Amino acid sequence: MISAEKFQEEIDLIIANALREDVGEGDHSSLACIPDGAMGRARLLVKDTGILAGVDFARQVFKTVDPQLRMEVFLPDGSPVTRGQVAFEVEGPSLSILKAERLVLNAMQRMSAIATKTRKYVDLVEGTGTKILDTRKTTPGIRALEKWAVRIGGGENHRFALYDMIMLKDNHIDFAGGISRAIAKTRAYLDQKGLDLKIIVEARDLQEVAEILKSEGVHRILLDNFTLKETREAVALIGGRCQTESSGGITEKTLRSYAECGVTYISSGALTHSVANMDLSLKAF
Repeated sequence: MISAEKFQEEIDLIIANALREDVGEGDHSSLACIPDGAMGRARLLVKDTGILAGVDFARQVFKTVDPQLRMEVFLPDGSPVTRGQVAFEVEGPSLSILKAERLVLNAMQRMSAIATKTRKYVDLVEGTGTKILDTRKTTPGIRALEKWAVRIGGGENHRFALYDMIMLKDNHIDFAGGISRAIAKTRAYLDQKGLDLKIIVEARDLQEVAEILKSEGVHRILLDNFTLKETREAVALIGGRCQTESSGGITEKTLRSYAECGVTYISSGALTHSVANMDLSLKAF
């Protein structure tokens, strides 16, 4: 997993690029009708139900746009919210509030949707010991925000990108000439490069699970598109020798059943690629 420092670098890049994209040479709509130096206040209104996420990100956006902006937070990240609540108020130069408005809303609406879906998944497996993971099926350019939202919702992050974990999937295995060869080549590569990265290997059936177990150094086995019966058999076969992860074709209806098979993790791309934004607005008052 990436460090906290690296993660913050990603957030800083997102803010800088989003402001470049949205503001460009200037917010002419605001500059045309609002006097320089005018002060104002606005509040973040919740118009939906779910889990709030992105409050801390909003704070960073406001600080980047104008250090004079001040927030008073009433509902922190992770709070269950309903329509009509006020999450926070921001006060300072009116031009600066308007410059930050769209970035704050776009981010918080999506982050809150992801946190809401994640919390639902986490609640569905409560008591089983299985943890919910995200994937790399994220929106290009804002992965850090979406993975942050998963954590706010109570889930955990899978690898951040291609560089912070080894994940040998079906194409890697086939191109390398088989599971055992792919694992051996990977371990040799890590030794040669002096890298300390965990290795996850995907299995497509119980025979591949057995073959993976013959190799040392595998941190987790990904049980891809296994049935419930196959998952139970795979967990028994692995016997705690490494972590297990179920993925592929798992829905809200089957989520708990897979967790009850005893897998360490269930990963779901739906947490980030299949959500509808929470309805929020930033209104002057």
